[in-house]
Amino acid sequence: MNFRFLLPGKIRENYIEEGSKEYMKRLSRFGKVSLAMLKEEPLPPSPSQKEIAAALKKEAERNLRLIRDDEKVILFDVHGKEMDSASFASSLKELTSRSGSLVFLFGSSYGIDECERRRADLSVSLSKLTFTHTMAFLLATEQVYRAMKIASGETYDK
Repeated sequence: MNFRFLLPGKIRENYIEEGSKEYMKRLSRFGKVSLAMLKEEPLPPSPSQKEIAAALKKEAERNLRLIRDDEKVILFDVHGKEMDSASFASSLKELTSRSGSLVFLFGSSYGIDECERRRADLSVSLSKLTFTHTMAFLLATEQVYRAMKIASGETYDK
């Protein structure tokens, strides 16, 4: 099993870096875990919608080249499906039965391009609340770890 996390930009907060490293370490007992930091397109201080759309398109094209056809993509997106942890675990279990490699993709500061949504095998919203993409990454690593524990029949403190 492979778990690849594709995260735009850089993690600047120590607590997010430490927390996500801990959950990635825990997750490593279920397979190989990796994190790739993706380049964000530069934008002016007050970009227009057209500039944002063009930047997101470039980011998406670059990001999608990193994903193989046989990999299953889980997109963390504000427009994704809201799930409880058991449903998320069931969805991941079903996806892993079709591929040994899962890619977890996050949008950048301005979101994601529609072509990334189309490529996703599963689109998940972590909450109706808004999070920075690095905070979403920390929450997602914990939830992926929790899902693997649930899927393998293990208990996980609530």
